[in-house]
Amino acid sequence: MKQIQLAFPEWLQGRVRHVEDVLDDLLPPADVVPARLHEAMRYAVLGGGKRVRAALVYAAGQACPVSGSVLAVEASLDRAAAAVELIHAYSLVHDDLPCMDDDVLRRGRPTTHVQFDEATAMLAGDALQPLAFELLASMPIAPALIVQATQSLARAAGSQGMAGGQAIDLLSVGHRLSRDELQQMHSMKTGAMLACSVALGGIVAGASSASRQALDVYAQAIGLAFQVVDDILDVTADSASLGKTPGKDAAENKPTYVSLLGLDEARAFASELREAALAALEPLGDAGKRLAELADFIVLRDR
Repeated sequence: MKQIQLAFPEWLQGRVRHVEDVLDDLLPPADVVPARLHEAMRYAVLGGGKRVRAALVYAAGQACPVSGSVLAVEASLDRAAAAVELIHAYSLVHDDLPCMDDDVLRRGRPTTHVQFDEATAMLAGDALQPLAFELLASMPIAPALIVQATQSLARAAGSQGMAGGQAIDLLSVGHRLSRDELQQMHSMKTGAMLACSVALGGIVAGASSASRQALDVYAQAIGLAFQVVDDILDVTADSASLGKTPGKDAAENKPTYVSLLGLDEARAFASELREAALAALEPLGDAGKRLAELADFIVLRDR
């Protein structure tokens, strides 16, 4: 797709504003019955977040020559980007509940169950998940691509992806994991949804098998790097920067890359993953520029 070449910060902020508008339009209005549930859904999704997953969808779509109608692809990228943000938001709502991570701060404001109540927060998360798949089903692209996109998101969010990784995380509190075990957990818990975001961009654009392979290698590296950096920031950043409670992993004796490797080696590992992600993009040439910039953003961020 032909796009004006903005500087990366401008491009990213533009994508953040755009997907916020898309989400605002696609979420149920707050005054539609049941109003309190819809208000909680909108509270959980809108008004904050880095929107890295949505940006990865757009950047991956931009990295591939479009097969078919450009307008249809752009509309479908909007729905795919919104879908991954809805799944991410639902996971955060549930993760913050007292039965999970029991947190009171998210994106610099009270978590959904604190702002509303636990039952409403649970139902808000429950409702966001099917809405994500409804959006994929409404993409104006070939039915076969819709099926591929739906399968990709379902796997990434399910028991062998995000939900399974969270289950391993909960069972690992107080236990020391090996590096391979920790990597498996985070590849599922965090990496799967980030990798899916990249895959969705390629699927929607009708990417070739060679392009999809390059995107997959990139996504695996950057998905893991995101979690390594999260572990680093949990011990180096403050709540104002993070928008959530820092130091909880250490306080709850959770296994992290910092606790396993130490701070310096964890930083070195994040840097290695960044280099692997950038190398994977070489077959895409200049079209992979935004993905390369997102790799830098993810690894070099301070919040």
